[in-house]
Amino acid sequence: MQQAPTIRKSLLRWFREEARDLPWRKSCDPYHVWLSEILLQQTRVDQGLPYYERFLVALPTLPDLAAASEDDVLKLWEGLGYYTRARNLHRAARQVMDQYDGRLPEKAELLQMLPGVGRYTAGAIASIAFGERAPVVDGNVKRVLTRLFNIAQPIEDTATDKKLWAIADSLVPASDPGDFNQGMMELGARICTPKKPDCGSCPIVGDCASHKRNLQEKRPVRKPRKAVPHREIVVAVIARDGEYLIGKRGPDGMLAGLWEFPGGKLESGETHQEALVRECAEELSITVKVGGMISTVKHAYTHLKVTLNVYRCTIISGKERPNVHTELKWIKPTEFDDYAFPKGNHKFLDLLRPDLEFGL
Repeated sequence: MQQAPTIRKSLLRWFREEARDLPWRKSCDPYHVWLSEILLQQTRVDQGLPYYERFLVALPTLPDLAAASEDDVLKLWEGLGYYTRARNLHRAARQVMDQYDGRLPEKAELLQMLPGVGRYTAGAIASIAFGERAPVVDGNVKRVLTRLFNIAQPIEDTATDKKLWAIADSLVPASDPGDFNQGMMELGARICTPKKPDCGSCPIVGDCASHKRNLQEKRPVRKPRKAVPHREIVVAVIARDGEYLIGKRGPDGMLAGLWEFPGGKLESGETHQEALVRECAEELSITVKVGGMISTVKHAYTHLKVTLNVYRCTIISGKERPNVHTELKWIKPTEFDDYAFPKGNHKFLDLLRPDLEFGL
């Protein structure tokens, strides 16, 4: 690629002069690099920073992470979302202890064999922590490359993805591959932004094919997005002697391993009250009396929007059993902070904290 040397030189100079002062850039510890890359998947830097810092306070080394319980790891991750990342991070740490004597493998090819480590993450760790010449292609890099080379094919197409990886591989230098890859990501995050890119501050604007044609805001090309489905959910806040009943979700699927208040999806034609009675019977083998509504909570995931309709409930017959949860517990409001709850549950937890005080 004819312009590759110019792009490398300009980008590396810009990155070394303008890079943000981020904590994981102050350390070459592979564990720190790996943790930061997993944290920043689907997460903004400003949102991920406090999690990175508190994670290293609680679990400063890879062996510490491997030795921790899954509940402890999920609690540290609580509120960040995409909890599969945390579970895979924990599983991978244990795999590294078992297979690599506690040291992360240095090659991207081997890193990809760890849970939760795909091609991008493997390339980032290998290049930044170990200096391997490995490409990275995340959302920011895709945007930079589609503009830089004026790629008009939809970014979601397999052929486009393959082309972008090939371009990235041809650009990454043998010397300082980690700085170059971080420079590409930094450029996409700060300069080559999705809307109104700051082309006047771009160190490689002279090589940008879409800028020369004034097409930078039309790249990347995306296919029309599908409508995000919506679900109505009912939630049972079951109280007894100042305690609340919560259940732990199973090890697979959405929000696996987190604790939650019982409930589920509203079926067609059901009232909230009917759905709560049905869900409690199915999930817990109990019959409940439905009381007043506590809150209506709206929450959005990447692929789904939900409305949580939260009601007070009282057991009128039966003994609770974990039919769908792996475990059930009665806990006091003062113990809420000891358990990792989904973010949607957090939106009504504070409404329950005063109940113990008033003996409700």
